[in-house]
Amino acid sequence: MADSAPIYDDKAHVRGNLDLTGAEWQRAAEPDADPEGEYVEIAFVEHTDGKTYIAMRNSKFTGPDDTVLVFTESEWDAFVAGAKAGEFDEPW
Repeated sequence: MADSAPIYDDKAHVRGNLDLTGAEWQRAAEPDADPEGEYVEIAFVEHTDGKTYIAMRNSKFTGPDDTVLVFTESEWDAFVAGAKAGEFDEPW
């Protein structure tokens, strides 16, 4: 088997112009879920390039220096399709 290098999809050029301060974060939780719980949150955010990007974060880490994953619409569609198909189900 050949060695392979890690793959990085750095969207630094996108993040620099993506304003998350006004993002409307949607939480992946049941309506009666613990409001202090830890959840995945997503937001659909317009970029200065006119495209919509999907931002994803952990609800416990919402500061300006905390990690936010950024997806293009096609990346998000592929992620959602994979989740629906069970690609991320246990066992690992």
